[in-house]
Amino acid sequence: MAKADVQSVTAGSMAVGREFLTFTLGDEEYAIDILKVQEIRGYDSVTKIANAPAFIKGVINLRGIIVPIVDLRIKFNLGRVEYNEFTIVIILNLSTRVVGVVVDGVSDVIGLEPEQIRPAPEFRASVNTEYVQGLATVGDKMLILTDIEGLMMSDGMELVAAEA
Repeated sequence: MAKADVQSVTAGSMAVGREFLTFTLGDEEYAIDILKVQEIRGYDSVTKIANAPAFIKGVINLRGIIVPIVDLRIKFNLGRVEYNEFTIVIILNLSTRVVGVVVDGVSDVIGLEPEQIRPAPEFRASVNTEYVQGLATVGDKMLILTDIEGLMMSDGMELVAAEA
């Protein structure tokens, strides 16, 4: 997607401002649309699934719903992954699927106005910014706005079916 296209999509979809849940992965801060978040919980044991990719930790039973758990730290190749009492799972309600994502920590819920959001920079093929909706600066922090639903529907993940 060209830079101008990203800018028009971002500006058009956020004309009145929206709220985002911010979270950390390694040294970076990310943000996802708060409307996609169902709940936030501590990391607990999962039931492993045979032959699943490394970033799919397994599944949990959440009040009768089987929820796949994806570790974004592994998916984004962020180095050594450690599970402790601070590890968080964000339960997302995406299209027709509930998915959990493991992150290092949850920071805050923030409101962003369209003028605070800049398009993601274009890189050569070595860096994939396909699921970066944009970048926002809040105080001295740079936030990476993530298209979490697009990421979960992407090749290799396919945890959420594309709507027909």
